[in-house]
Amino acid sequence: MKLATGIVNDVINYGLIEDGFLLLPTDTFKQKFNDLKSVLVKGCISELEKDVRMSNLKCELSKLVYLPPVLIPEKIICVGLNYEKPYPVKGESPPKSNDIILFGKETSSLVGHMQMLEIPSGKAAFSFDYEGEIAVVIGKGGRDIKPEDVSSHILGYTIFNDGSVREWQKHSIYAGKNFQNSGSWGPYISTKDEISDHSRLRLTTMLNDNRVQDTTSDQMIFSIEQQVSYASSLFELTPGDIIATGSPDGTGGSQTPRRHLVAGDTVKVSVSGIGDLINTVG
Repeated sequence: MKLATGIVNDVINYGLIEDGFLLLPTDTFKQKFNDLKSVLVKGCISELEKDVRMSNLKCELSKLVYLPPVLIPEKIICVGLNYEKPYPVKGESPPKSNDIILFGKETSSLVGHMQMLEIPSGKAAFSFDYEGEIAVVIGKGGRDIKPEDVSSHILGYTIFNDGSVREWQKHSIYAGKNFQNSGSWGPYISTKDEISDHSRLRLTTMLNDNRVQDTTSDQMIFSIEQQVSYASSLFELTPGDIIATGSPDGTGGSQTPRRHLVAGDTVKVSVSGIGDLINTVG
């Protein structure tokens, strides 16, 4: 099942993607659940599926304006340095961390599939970078979740571009990761029943016509189970929370010479079994 949110006939709506359409819920269902997050919070995905199949309402994907699938998640949690790579590009790899590194992103920093990434103004524009990632979406909340129990708390998986301003990261991770409209996620959430093994997902990133990132999720330093468990030891995870699992080598800042984003670039992040997240830079 693929869960998505977008603008349909100038109105924000949500539903299931199938056969080139977004299948839409009835007005009665939407009176109970005004957005996808409320469906997740109440644990009513199966009810949504029944309703959209009964409603016979749908929108062609070519006419859909994609938005982030969950418009206002309670938490957007990002994992840093979760693949072995030179960083910050001095030809030397840092030692593996014994601890998971976390930081957060604001909803205002993220746009949807096919929406424009915004180059920051001023000097920040000269170190604007992409980071393709696999992300986990929480379906059932919980705290102090054991690694062996993580699967039961996962709703599904999605694609994430952790837009970053490298020079700002040097003095503030929060600032460097939260410029307005600098990153993206989507185009939808693929529920976990569509992913046979999340440890074997392949992640690739294309910058225009060049493949710049290519890895598989089994190359993560900390597994998805470890990441979710650790995050839940800090605070209670809630339905709709996103955990972006880290980006491999190949970002613009890791290239020689460095290749940061400029107007007109297209970034396509792909994850096997899920799809493509595409954004232009403007």
